[in-house]
Amino acid sequence: MASNPTHKPQDMRTLRARLMYQSAHRGTREMDLLLGSFARAHLDQFNESQLAEYHNLLNEKDNDLYDWYAGYLPVPAEKNTAVLQLFLAHPFAAS
Repeated sequence: MASNPTHKPQDMRTLRARLMYQSAHRGTREMDLLLGSFARAHLDQFNESQLAEYHNLLNEKDNDLYDWYAGYLPVPAEKNTAVLQLFLAHPFAAS
């Protein structure tokens, strides 16, 4: 998803809602909880560029995201964005 500076506020609300849903409905319970918690904590404050980065993060495989989060595998340089670093630093809080 390319960042589009012409997004209207309503479009941004729709995008945030879609990303929130995708965060909490991944395919593995662990990632539903991790990404759902992260999205609830951060999506409302993200700008368009950060939302685009987060959209790309959600396109990663659950296994890769979990392995990066748990520190089992290093994050590839091309995937290492500011939003991913924010996710990796996010304390897990199940709700």
